[in-house]
Amino acid sequence: MIIDAEDMILGRLATFVAKKALLGEKVDIVNCEKAVITGGKKYIFNDYKQKNERGTRPTKGPFTPKMPDRFVRRTIRGMLPYKQEKGEKAFKRIMCYIGVPDDFKDKKIEKIQSCSILKLGNLKYQYIDSICKSMKERK
Repeated sequence: MIIDAEDMILGRLATFVAKKALLGEKVDIVNCEKAVITGGKKYIFNDYKQKNERGTRPTKGPFTPKMPDRFVRRTIRGMLPYKQEKGEKAFKRIMCYIGVPDDFKDKKIEKIQSCSILKLGNLKYQYIDSICKSMKERK
């Protein structure tokens, strides 16, 4: 299954993908940089800034990915029991990509309507790409 993450709410997309992966399906997600997180710009950026600055030593973590594809994959990992064998196998079945790779150009790419930002009445949201760029600038 190939899913287009453009204008999809990240949390809803992550739960959908995690369920599919736990059922044994291989899931590829394209356009990860165009997924969104809902909420005000100031709140979202301050939240990730606080997460990055947490901890006393930079070698100990917690570590937040700063690439959009890794950011999305890390979010999906949070929806899986990744410390158990079934969760570890499910996590290996999930791949995320920035843009659309040449391998998937001729294949059918699905959009999940239940995860779309268009169903949301809230106009406040931020793209993953802008969040990752702001985290890179801070370091």
